[in-house]
Amino acid sequence: MIDAAHLLAAYDEQLRTDAETPSAVSATRLGPLRLVTFAGGSGFVTYRDLGGADADAIRRLVPEALAHYRADPGIERVKWKARGHDHAPGLHEALLANGFVAGEPESIMVGEARLLAVDVALPAGVTLRRVTGEADVRAMSAMVDEAFGDPVSDGMANALLRRLARADGMELWAAEADGRFVGAGRLEPVPGTAFAGIWGGAIRADWRGRGIYRALTAARARSALALGKTLINSDSTEDSRPILERSGLLTVSTIAPYTWQR
Repeated sequence: MIDAAHLLAAYDEQLRTDAETPSAVSATRLGPLRLVTFAGGSGFVTYRDLGGADADAIRRLVPEALAHYRADPGIERVKWKARGHDHAPGLHEALLANGFVAGEPESIMVGEARLLAVDVALPAGVTLRRVTGEADVRAMSAMVDEAFGDPVSDGMANALLRRLARADGMELWAAEADGRFVGAGRLEPVPGTAFAGIWGGAIRADWRGRGIYRALTAARARSALALGKTLINSDSTEDSRPILERSGLLTVSTIAPYTWQR
């Protein structure tokens, strides 16, 4: 089994590039930053590192990045993804001072796909399948909204349908029982790397704790291996982290998400 240090090095080297944002509409460089724009009015700030910037430089960099997005009236929200292992003095304070709101921290999980590609027993009547058609995508997205306690909207479904139309490699996987979706998640193979990401895992509240999340993870890992991807990464909440750890993924760092809303 590969140790955490080697997995983190692979994550930094292979994923913290343009490969991190395959569905971007545009990307602009600002010093060490990549200022990415997605369809639907969303911005995303990411970087390989901050180039050794000190607190004064970071204090100047944050408003400059935000000014880029403020100048585009189509941008409604911006996410800044800060990693715990980065050297970034004063970043937290600079983000808050410029109107960003800190979200719940997450764990960066990385591991070998083969460790997740195991047989998992499903509850009686539950089946797994890939979702591709518009009606299914919309029904699955509504289930995910409900599972996360969010209002049901068309936003996620529209974004997923645009990506499916572009055929960027994303796969949607869902668990179904009695003709309704009870769980879902995405697989995102990263071109030119050994990685595939698993994202958006959601299970209906009344179906949790019955192995469905693990089964969806295993199905996506098998698909990743079939595509030649040997490593899996995921940004995990405290709900999903223990499940992925039991499957063999390691916590290699943390993420602090910050969001700005117009």
